[in-house]
Amino acid sequence: MSTPNTIRFRYNQGILAAAIIAFIGALPLANARAYLLPVLLVPLAVGAWAWRAGTDADDRELRLRALAGQRRIGWDRVVELATDPRGRAVARLDDGQQVVLPAVRGSDLPRLVSATGQTLPGAAG
Repeated sequence: MSTPNTIRFRYNQGILAAAIIAFIGALPLANARAYLLPVLLVPLAVGAWAWRAGTDADDRELRLRALAGQRRIGWDRVVELATDPRGRAVARLDDGQQVVLPAVRGSDLPRLVSATGQTLPGAAG
């Protein structure tokens, strides 16, 4: 269950729209021959990923959601939030592991920190 102050980060929903269009476009191909039916699974998988994948953050933990599962990381395990060279947000954990936060950009880090109920050092207000 999500709390009212959960912040959600998701990929652009244009990906979902593209998956729906690709599914409709693949229907004639899949109907041509029975062995081409698995072609429909590709846009279905992309659509499910676009709908589900992302990061949820609240005052207790981060939830990293993927197509087929999720990973929960408590804030007490996060040592640092940073960006990688590609501009994606990365959480460095207390065991030295780096975890890329799905759908979170470097510019989203202030919103992500606000989910903890804390403020960034040097932040105004």
